[in-house]
Amino acid sequence: MTEGSNTNGVSRRNILTAAAVGSAATAMAAFGTAASAQTATGTQPAAGAGRVAVVTGSSRGIGAATAKRLAQDGFKVTVNCRVNRDHAAAVVKEIEAAGGEAIWEQADVRDPAQVRRLFEVAERTFGGVDVAVANAGVMSLAPFSKMTDEDFDTMVDTNVKGSFNTLREAANRVRDGGRIIAISSSIVQLRSPTYGPYAASKASMEIYANILAKELAGRKISVNAIAPGLVATSLFLDGKTDEQVAGFAQRTPHGRIGEPTDIAATIAFLCGQDGWWINGQTVYANGGVI
Repeated sequence: MTEGSNTNGVSRRNILTAAAVGSAATAMAAFGTAASAQTATGTQPAAGAGRVAVVTGSSRGIGAATAKRLAQDGFKVTVNCRVNRDHAAAVVKEIEAAGGEAIWEQADVRDPAQVRRLFEVAERTFGGVDVAVANAGVMSLAPFSKMTDEDFDTMVDTNVKGSFNTLREAANRVRDGGRIIAISSSIVQLRSPTYGPYAASKASMEIYANILAKELAGRKISVNAIAPGLVATSLFLDGKTDEQVAGFAQRTPHGRIGEPTDIAATIAFLCGQDGWWINGQTVYANGGVI
């Protein structure tokens, strides 16, 4: 040993490096392919090739954009709706027209039996589930003094309980190395007037994701929450004038509100091979509005 050398430090570093590489390789293998995997032509396979995704509330808005983006990335996708059957069928038709594989299934996330059936259909059709996105949600806005019991209960039943039903089923069914995503909202941090109960319901997504990530330790399943900001969906745009929308757009450094595809791209990254190390986090995808 030469003077000043530190074989213990070097050995420890080597061990940690080897462990990190081993963990990454294990996660990649569990997800279905190593980072270096290539086709016979030498090109990288699609990020989701051979994998299966279930996206709740995906007949329109962020959910529809997510289903289409994951299908574009090679995932076989189960589209879900509660009532918008025509919209769900249209999303599937668009995915198939682009060369992807998808089915749609009607299920109300508030009912655990229907959520169970949703995952069972995906498993029977595609052989398993690798990604689950708990996107289904509703929003009612009013000051505390004006919020009705019915609107409050609907948000709690759909956003809090419905997402729990989805995440519970995902915890039992998503294959090792998979991804689970819960959709929160940047309103959890913005905390604007009239958004009180909605913001509270969405805050639960961040708690769910952080705790579930820890509960699934050892399975290489990454669980995260995505918190969109101002996004051009009917959920946000309905009831707002063009002038109001333009005012919201000026609140972001980019000078525009988000598009559903912006959020879908963030979800796709977390569901891809390069996103596995992000785990138990809330990713605020809002163009800098906060």
